Amino acid sequence: MSQNSLNILLVGAGGREHALAWAIAKSPLCETLFVAPGNPGTARHGENRPDLAISDHPAVVAFCKTHAIGLVVVGPEAPLVAGLVDDLQAAGIPAFGPTRAAAQLEGSKGFTKDLCAERSIPTAAFARFTECEPALAYLREQGAPIVVKADGLAAGKGVTVAETLEQAEDAVRAILDGAEGGALVIEECLFGEEASFFALCDGSRAIPLGTAQDHKRVHDGDRGPNTGGMGAYSPAAIVTPEIERTVMETIIAPTLRGMTDRGTPFSGILYAGLMLTEAGPKLIEYNTRFGDPEAQVLMPRLTGDLVPALLAAAKGDLSGVTIGFDPARAALTVVMAAEGYPGPVTRGSEIRGVEAAEAEGGAIVFQAGTRRDGDRLLADGGRVLAVTALGASVGQAQARAYAALDRIDWPEGFCRRDIGGRAVAREAGQERAVRSASD
Repeated sequence: MSQNSLNILLVGAGGREHALAWAIAKSPLCETLFVAPGNPGTARHGENRPDLAISDHPAVVAFCKTHAIGLVVVGPEAPLVAGLVDDLQAAGIPAFGPTRAAAQLEGSKGFTKDLCAERSIPTAAFARFTECEPALAYLREQGAPIVVKADGLAAGKGVTVAETLEQAEDAVRAILDGAEGGALVIEECLFGEEASFFALCDGSRAIPLGTAQDHKRVHDGDRGPNTGGMGAYSPAAIVTPEIERTVMETIIAPTLRGMTDRGTPFSGILYAGLMLTEAGPKLIEYNTRFGDPEAQVLMPRLTGDLVPALLAAAKGDLSGVTIGFDPARAALTVVMAAEGYPGPVTRGSEIRGVEAAEAEGGAIVFQAGTRRDGDRLLADGGRVLAVTALGASVGQAQARAYAALDRIDWPEGFCRRDIGGRAVAREAGQERAVRSASD
C-alpha cells in the first residue's frame, strides 16, 4: 500500500452501492475496496464480503482493524440508524455517515418535523400521532388531499398521498392499529414540482453536491403506489442557482445549526427532498445518505475524485474541499424491477444482455437485486437493475438509456417508459423558444 492510499470498506448491497463502488474504485487513493455484503455488480470493482454481517458491529470493527481499513462508507440508512458509525468512530476508524443521533433526521420523520418547527425551516404544516382515534379525528378535521407518513424507516414506501379521506384513514389504521410503539406524521399536501438536493456535510459546513429528480410511482404517468424509485435524472434544471442559494440558507444551514446546538452534529450526506412551491422551496423530508436511484445519476456526472471529499467529511473538516459535476453532461437512469414490485416478487429468473446494454453508447448497468448462479445472472429482489446513460441533455441521456435497456433480455422484468419525460419536454420548449427568438 502506498503512503497515501487507503483500504476502503463500503457497506451495502444495492444499486446505490454499485454506483458508489464504481466511483470509489476509480480513485487513486483507493488501494483495495471491500464491499459488505455487495452484489455481482460491486464485485466488478472490489472484493465482496458476504460473510461480514453488517448488523454485527463488533465484527465490522474487527474486520476494519484486520484489513487496515482507512475509511468506511456506509451506503444504506438502516446501519446508520442502528449506530454503526458511532461504533466505528469509537474504535478510531474514520466512517462516512451520520451518528445514530444525527441519523434521526431520516429515522424519525417526527424528529425532523420538530426540528423544522424549532428552526423555522419551511415545510408542510403537520401533526404527530401515536394513537389511532386522535389521528382519525385530525384527518376528518383537515380533509383531503392529505399526506400520511410512517414515522420510521420504510424503504421509501411508508408515505401515502391520500386523494380521499378514506385512503388517508386506511393508511392511518395500517400504521397504528395494533402496532405497539407505532407513530406517524400527518401533513398538509404541498403542491409544486419535487426535486432532490444533496449536500456534503462535516458537522458545521455544507457543500452543495448536485440535484436530481426521481420518479417514485411504479407506473407511467406517476400512477400506482410509491416505490423506492423507478428512475431519476440529474441535474434538475428546475433548481436554479437562486433556488440553490435559498435551499442552502433556509433549509440546510439551519438544520446543521440546529443539530449542532442539540449536541448531535450532522456529518455525511444530507439529502433534502424538496417541493418547489409558489411560496418557495419547502422541505418534504430528509434522507441521511445518497439516494437510490439518485446515486446512479450523480456518480457518473462527477468531474473529480470522490474519496478525498468523503474522507474529509468523515474527519470533520471540509475546508478547502471542492467537488463538482460536469454542467455539460446530464445523466438518466431507468430502473428495471421484477414483476409484482413493490409487492411480492418471484426471484430466480435469468437476466441476459447486460454486456450488450453496456456496449450501447457507453451505458452503465448498475446492479441491485441480483445474484450469480455460475455464469448466469439471476434476479434476486424488487428493484434489480438501473440502466444509466450520459448525454449533452436529459433528452439525449434518456434516448441512450432506453436504447441500452432494450438490449437486456429479461421477460420477467418491467420498467417505466417515461423517466425524464417532464425534463425532456421542458428542454424541447426551451429549444423552440430559442429558435423563435432567432427567426
